[in-house]
Amino acid sequence: MDFLKVSSKSSPASVAGAIAGLINDGNAVRIQSIGAGAVNQAVKAIAIARGYLAPNGIDLSCVPSFIELEINGDKRTGIRFVVNPRYIDNDFDDYIEEPEDE
Repeated sequence: MDFLKVSSKSSPASVAGAIAGLINDGNAVRIQSIGAGAVNQAVKAIAIARGYLAPNGIDLSCVPSFIELEINGDKRTGIRFVVNPRYIDNDFDDYIEEPEDE
């Protein structure tokens, strides 16, 4: 699987649409970002995609990791996000922890 490459100029809404489309098709999504601005746009896109998918009972889990890349002979550090679907009930009961009676 290839990566969605997100830059600081990427539209978070457009990236979110791509994430939601891939998740709806049953695919995990890998996102690659280099630089603070690009990471910011990627995180915003993941948050927006959660909103797109929630009405269908799909939440997202996200695992970030560092990557080392060579671009034009220069070593660069980036962030890679692996985004997976998490299927939930639409009433979100699994998010609410009831206090235990003592």
